[in-house]
Amino acid sequence: MNASVTPAMGTTPAGNWQDRLEQVRQMMLEMSQQTDAQAMVQRYAARVRTTSPNDGILSVSRRGVLEPHFKITRSFRWGFDFDPWKNALSLPVLQGGLLGRLLYEGMPRLVEDLRVERDDPAHEHLHEARSLFAMPAYDGGVALNMTFVLSNQPRGFDYDSLPNQFWMSSLFGRVTHNLLLSRQLQDAYDSVDRELQVVGDIQRSLLPSKLPSIHGLKLAAHYLTSRRAGGDYYDFFPLSDGRWGIFIADVSGHGTPAAVLMAVTHSIAHGVPGDPDPPSRLLKHVNEQLTRLYTNGNGTFVTAFYGIFDPATKRLAYSCAGHPPPRVKSCSDGPSRTMLDESLSLPLGIIDDEDYTDATVQLHPGDVLVLFTDGITESRNQSGELFGLDRLDHAIGRCSNDTELVIRNILLAVEDFSDSAPPNDDQTLIVARVE
Repeated sequence: MNASVTPAMGTTPAGNWQDRLEQVRQMMLEMSQQTDAQAMVQRYAARVRTTSPNDGILSVSRRGVLEPHFKITRSFRWGFDFDPWKNALSLPVLQGGLLGRLLYEGMPRLVEDLRVERDDPAHEHLHEARSLFAMPAYDGGVALNMTFVLSNQPRGFDYDSLPNQFWMSSLFGRVTHNLLLSRQLQDAYDSVDRELQVVGDIQRSLLPSKLPSIHGLKLAAHYLTSRRAGGDYYDFFPLSDGRWGIFIADVSGHGTPAAVLMAVTHSIAHGVPGDPDPPSRLLKHVNEQLTRLYTNGNGTFVTAFYGIFDPATKRLAYSCAGHPPPRVKSCSDGPSRTMLDESLSLPLGIIDDEDYTDATVQLHPGDVLVLFTDGITESRNQSGELFGLDRLDHAIGRCSNDTELVIRNILLAVEDFSDSAPPNDDQTLIVARVE
C-alpha cells in the first residue's frame, strides 16, 4: 500500500459567507425535524453530496470489538438506504489495514496519493480511490467511529474546506448518537411500560372480581392506581355465622415495588389458619410474616384496617395498623360523624412483636361506613394544600341510600380540589351502608 498520510489542516473556507451560512441553516433546520437516526443520516448524506462533492463515503466503528478489529458500518457501495442498526449482526468485521490503522490512531488525516494493495482487508471499498480524508468521531475522548471521504483523484480535496467538514461531521455524529440513544431509551421505556401493564393486570386480578353480597350491608368500591401498578389493596373474607371481614391496606411507596408487596400481603392475609378472627389476629399474623420474611428493616411497611361485621347484631369489631381510621356517618339520630380510632397500632412490617388490639362499634340501619386510603385525603391542590379529613367528611354529605353516589361525591370533591390533576398516590374507597 503506497499512501502519503498527512495531518488534515486548513483555514476558513473562502467564498460567499452568506451562501454558506444559508446552506448550514437549511441543513440544521432539516436535521432538527428528524426523529429517526437512519432517516437523518440519509438526509445529511444528501446535503453533503451537494455541498462537498465526493466519490464515496465509508464509516467504520470499533464499538463492541477488540483492537485491531473494526466493523464497516456504512459504505457507498451499499447505498445510503442500508441501516446498520437494523443489520448490526451482518456488518463485516475486519482487522488491520489502512482503515484500521487510521481508526485506532484516532486523528483526522488526509491521504493525498492513495494506492491500496489487494491484500488490504478493505480493498473492495478503496481500490478506486486515489485520496482520502479521515474524520474521527469521539466518544468519551476516544475515536470509536471514523468516517472516510473518498476521491478518485489524487489530491482531490480542497484543503481549506477540511476543518469545517471535520467539525460538521463530528457534530453530526454526536447528534446521530444522541438520537439513537433516545430511540433506544424510548424502546426500553415502552418495554418496561408493557411489563408494568402486565404487573398492573396481575395486581388487579388479586382484588375481588365483584363485591360480595353481605346481608345487612350495601357495598360500593373504587380503586385507582397512580401508576400502572400500585400498592393499595382491599378484600372481603367470608366467616362463620354469616359474618364478613372487610380489609383495606396501603403499601408504602409506589409502582412495582409497592405492587409486589401488595401481592405478598394478599397471600399472607389469605394464609391465616382458620377464621381471621378477631381482627387483631389477622393483623398480627400478617405483621409477623412481613417482618420476618419481607420487610426486615428495609423501610417498607403496610398500613391496614380490618373489620368484622356481624349482620345479626350490626356490630363491627375492628383493629387498625397505622391506617387512616374509617369514618362512620350515623343517620339514625340525626347526621353525625365518627372516626374508628379506638384501636390504633403501628403499621405492618415494622416491629415483629407489635401488639394489635380490638375495638367494637355499634352500627345502626342507615349508617354509612367509609374506608379509604391516604391517596384520598392527601391529594393536593396547586398550592400544596391537602384535601384532608374535613373535606372528606363534607363530601360524604347527607345521608344517602346510594353507596355509589357517596363514592362519586367524594371523587368529584377530590377532582375539583386538585384541579383535575392526575393522582400522585393510589386511591381506594369502600363505602358500606347498613341496611
